[in-house]
Amino acid sequence: MEMDIHSRQQVARALTIAGSDSGGGAGIQADLKTFQELGVYGMSAITAVTAQNTLGVQAVYPLSPDAVIQQIHAVGDDIGVDAVKTGMLFSSEIILAVAEAIRHFGWTKVVVDPVMVAKGGAVLLQEEAIRALTGKLLPLTAVVTPNIPEAEQLTGSSIRGKADKEEAARRLAGFGARYVIIKGGHDEGAEAVDLLFDGRYFTELAGKRIATGHTHGTGCTFSAALTAGLARGLEVESAMREAKAFIQAAIEDGIKIGGGRGPTNHWAFQRSRLPR
Repeated sequence: MEMDIHSRQQVARALTIAGSDSGGGAGIQADLKTFQELGVYGMSAITAVTAQNTLGVQAVYPLSPDAVIQQIHAVGDDIGVDAVKTGMLFSSEIILAVAEAIRHFGWTKVVVDPVMVAKGGAVLLQEEAIRALTGKLLPLTAVVTPNIPEAEQLTGSSIRGKADKEEAARRLAGFGARYVIIKGGHDEGAEAVDLLFDGRYFTELAGKRIATGHTHGTGCTFSAALTAGLARGLEVESAMREAKAFIQAAIEDGIKIGGGRGPTNHWAFQRSRLPR
């Protein structure tokens, strides 16, 4: 007898709501590659189409909020979502629409990567959108994953050391995010130290700093790996540790393509675990 499609065993499902990177190193392309590598079925809702490569972002073409919402509902109404991440949301209108869709579906495993500026310096989140993100989206967020410059912009504070980083994490939690991970890629020193704040306690996770210019898409990839872990049922700290290992391998075994800042290697993590 033919098995009903809805009675089949479900795989873990993750949705990325973000911009498209024509160069393939960041945005939804990086997210979908990461989901696939970590055994999660990936889906996407594109917020903007960008023309970019390793040299930078040449153009950004945002979609309408309605176009974004139609994509989200198409996925949510049929396939379902175990965890969702947001990347470049571009405008306050899109942020508000995404927040409403998250409330509509009751999704709780929400990872927000507050993408503001590309590695090449292009502004990818408009200034007026920051208030919408902190006021409407972060209260629905399980984990927010800013790097240090993004944490500074979101909190309006300067981060110069561990105490500043911890205070910024407290402020971000004050916006409503249940967990805060401030990434340490912009720190000084031999190690990149990520800081996890669960609302009460701090946990640090360090990785060896790699001397490379090929780091395009690291934030997208880390948050996508975190989302994949949550989709598979991992707790936040376990998902963070897997995401840290994933991005560490991706940076260490980088792909040297293009004439500028190249992408990370999305297949390095699984390849590193194969028998030699």
